[in-house]
Amino acid sequence: MLLKKRIPMKYVLGKIKLEITLVLAYTIVFEVFHNYFINLPVDIPIAIPTMIGTIISLLLAFKSNQAYDRWWEARIVWGAIVNDSRTLIRQVLTFYKDPNFSVEANEFKENFAKRQIAWCYSLGESLRNKDALKPLEGLISDEELRFVKNHQNIPNAILLLHARDLRNAKNDKRINMYQQVEIDNTLSRLCDEMGKCERIKNTIFPTTYSMYIRVTLCLFILLLPFGLISVLSWFAIPLITAIAAAFFLIERMAIHLQDPFENRPTDTPVTTIANTIERNITQMMNEYQSEFDIINEFHLQPERKKAENNAYFVL
Repeated sequence: MLLKKRIPMKYVLGKIKLEITLVLAYTIVFEVFHNYFINLPVDIPIAIPTMIGTIISLLLAFKSNQAYDRWWEARIVWGAIVNDSRTLIRQVLTFYKDPNFSVEANEFKENFAKRQIAWCYSLGESLRNKDALKPLEGLISDEELRFVKNHQNIPNAILLLHARDLRNAKNDKRINMYQQVEIDNTLSRLCDEMGKCERIKNTIFPTTYSMYIRVTLCLFILLLPFGLISVLSWFAIPLITAIAAAFFLIERMAIHLQDPFENRPTDTPVTTIANTIERNITQMMNEYQSEFDIINEFHLQPERKKAENNAYFVL
């Protein structure tokens, strides 16, 4: 996704340059033939193109609303992913029993956090039909990487690794049954949100609806010059082109919004959201690591003093 406050006009017009070129060529040819070669006797009342334009406006309004609903639903789902990712790591940090402040427990929590970050990036890449394995490098171990490579759905495989570690922690009595259920509920919500994203991605907006709009729009543009022959003459060329550009832009906007996972400027910003999740989780882990280091330092002080005293007596 390209994040900019202002999308360049060149990019916007570039999406409809073919349509605008054809409309401009049609209106110029129409006026040239009408004024220099053939005096067209057809004079369609302007009310007819106006009625067709009204119908197109209603169709485009409906399509734009439906497309925006799909985009907004995708954004809501990713907002829930942010919340559940924070909740998951908070539960792992607070539920996991570590009375001895062991390095093993610290590694367990750190690996769990990195794996959740990897899941967010992997889900975004898979929704955009890109390599879902690439973001995993440096975030999960080689053994886990070999495990997920054997699965078609990479994010689902990562959730399976979460569940496996959760089961092991329960068997090692690091968490109790109720804590396991709570964390598993969070994993289930993440799985549901992944499924919602896949549903939006795989549910195609009815193509016949778009075809009907395009046919009606072309009919409107073809008839519009006939209704403006006796009114604007040559000035009809820029006017018709501008009107056509407005309709085509609205149609293209709806097409882009209806597919929020296609790596376009109008997409749901999944990579940016994943970056936010990574920053939040990293900060949580840094605070935990600082506390872990302080407590370890406190527990090691008596042993260090004892070692210093032994060294003193040896001397």
